[in-house]
Amino acid sequence: MDTRKENIIVKLTFEFALDIVTLSDLLEENKKYVIARQILKSGTSIGANVREAQNAESKSDFIHKMKIALKEADETQYWLDIIQQSEGYPDTKLLKEKINSIDKILTKIVSSSKTNIKPLSNYQIDKSTN
Repeated sequence: MDTRKENIIVKLTFEFALDIVTLSDLLEENKKYVIARQILKSGTSIGANVREAQNAESKSDFIHKMKIALKEADETQYWLDIIQQSEGYPDTKLLKEKINSIDKILTKIVSSSKTNIKPLSNYQIDKSTN
């Protein structure tokens, strides 16, 4: 029996990536190649960066990777807005709701992780050993 607690952001971003693959396929079928590639890259990159952050080398590395995921989420929101506002494109309302939830969680993770890090200036360097 697996007793590990489920990581909700890993789960949500993976499921979102699957939704983005489906959307991208639909866009490709409708010859919307440029938008299909753009949203496929940014929409799947969110989960890839979140997954990579799970094996971060340090707290600051973790934050850095989560911030990249947040940037990719922002770019994905942009492409979803473009699709939503363009004629002849599918409805993205549900995907926009999902990415908004992901964005809120990522923002909270980055924010709470940052509060637990001391700035470099708080560390004393012992110069007497030189």
